[in-house]
Amino acid sequence: MGNLPSREEAWKLLCEYTQSENLRKHALAVEACVRAYARKQGADEELWGRAALLHDFDYERWPNAEHHADKEHPFEGSKILRERGYPEEMIHAILAHANYSGVKRESALDHTLFACDELSGFLTACALIKPSKKIADVEADSVKKKLKDKAFARGVNRDDVRNGAEELCVPLEEHIRFCIEAMRGAADALGLA
Repeated sequence: MGNLPSREEAWKLLCEYTQSENLRKHALAVEACVRAYARKQGADEELWGRAALLHDFDYERWPNAEHHADKEHPFEGSKILRERGYPEEMIHAILAHANYSGVKRESALDHTLFACDELSGFLTACALIKPSKKIADVEADSVKKKLKDKAFARGVNRDDVRNGAEELCVPLEEHIRFCIEAMRGAADALGLA
């Protein structure tokens, strides 16, 4: 088990590899949701938060459109994290969040990171179509309806959203509500205040 670098170090690493403001905000949104679940479950909020913050840090540089299991995102990132001494538990969760990595989701962190990844992106899209562009105006009912609209936020994998909630053993609507609440707490940083 490696030491856990500070959040500041993790943020610097994210910014070093990720120029896109939207991808940085995505990392912050996933972090907000995963940290909230860590608090709820009495898990290590710092460890879970770092895993969420860094889950896609290598994506911009190695996007992996072909879904290779052993190269590009998240494989390249996992090597960098290992070299920098991040805990194996965190690296495992980051590898496991990509279905194509061949790494099985086992721990509560693994399942939570996977469950919050696509959903937080979808919730951001739902907020951005509101006249106010505020996460505060997003409601679970409208999110569930939007999930059925295949033309909306086309890049979001609906199966991953549903399977994520299932893996957490939480009804989808409850998971959506929980993540909306978590993102409301980080609305300023997400640009959704």
